[in-house]
Amino acid sequence: MEYSVSIVIPAKNEAQSIGQLIKQIRDGGWASEILLVDDGSTDGTGAIAQEHGAVVVRHPYSKGNGAAIKTGARSASGDVLVFMDADGQHQPTDIPRLLTRLGDGYDMVVGARASHGQANFGRGLANTFYNLLASYMTGQKVKDLTSGFRVVKRDLFLQFVNLLPNGFSYPTTSTMAFFRAGYSVAYEPIDVLSRKGRSHISPIKDGVRFLLIIFKVGSLYSPLKLFVPASLALFLIGAGYYGYTFLSMGRFTNMSALMFTTSFLVFLVGLVSEQITALMYKDQE
Repeated sequence: MEYSVSIVIPAKNEAQSIGQLIKQIRDGGWASEILLVDDGSTDGTGAIAQEHGAVVVRHPYSKGNGAAIKTGARSASGDVLVFMDADGQHQPTDIPRLLTRLGDGYDMVVGARASHGQANFGRGLANTFYNLLASYMTGQKVKDLTSGFRVVKRDLFLQFVNLLPNGFSYPTTSTMAFFRAGYSVAYEPIDVLSRKGRSHISPIKDGVRFLLIIFKVGSLYSPLKLFVPASLALFLIGAGYYGYTFLSMGRFTNMSALMFTTSFLVFLVGLVSEQITALMYKDQE
């Protein structure tokens, strides 16, 4: 390969799986560097990784998966970054296929999970919705918006590292940022295994967070595509209610006025957000 590869693995309390994962990566010989970011583990994850030959960067306390990704991207020395989960779901044997697709002229290659690879029905349904929303926002087919298994050119990824959240939604943010900047993104089908150990995702807390991602996706990529339909819906509700009150009472009510005013304000917010988003990406460039 004409470029060096750093495999970045964010990890928190993954002692059950990390040793085997690093051994498989080393045996494959696909990387010049294996970098594990220990996000405040208390079970010896970092020590096990170090014993198996990984370079370990430690957080003194848990900052979140996204924060670990940012630390790994800044600390890595390779021209290309491979991000993998530490829980044993991602198979190192898929790395060569992702690297090959990157060599075909893409800037980021995402490992796209099949429907049977989702953790459960609820998360699979949510991810399907996110994919449809992202496809609408970008005008491109998005096959897996939330996959954490991806290969990317490091210099391009670092352009957007300050946009990434410290929590679990870094895949969403990085994908949308690449689309917005006009970089090429590809999807490569992968199979995932059952995770080892306990998941760090809370159904209630992270369920609310995933709902917020919906709005984040819209505001991050093209706010008008999110705000214009909302504005139009409010306008149509106001118009419908006005038609009803005019026919039944022969007058224009305050509720109709409120709907029309709110519709106009939502549109203006979307317009301003569009300009802010454009300036944000201009600053990143």
